[in-house]
Amino acid sequence: MTQSDRLIFGPSSRRPSNGLLAPVMWLAGVIATLVAMTVGAVLAVFTAVAVAVIALFVAVLVFFAGLAMGARRKAAVRARRADDVIEAHKVDGGWVAYGWERPGR
Repeated sequence: MTQSDRLIFGPSSRRPSNGLLAPVMWLAGVIATLVAMTVGAVLAVFTAVAVAVIALFVAVLVFFAGLAMGARRKAAVRARRADDVIEAHKVDGGWVAYGWERPGR
């Protein structure tokens, strides 16, 4: 024990035993420790299950988002191919285009 420890803890670093009450207090401390460890383990399991469920939902969400993006890309390509060709006629020295208007406007 160093000099600073002696100043902090006093002349004796151990508590005096309380006779018959000391083993009971020790047993209560052991039981409290076991209960705390059990509660911590149960909470850790619940947390792990929650993280696994969230990861599963995120994976399903990303999967469906990928399907939606692929469907959107395919639909956009088909729509572009239909809009690429328009019909135009020369009328009185100027060109008039048919089929340029987009439907739904």
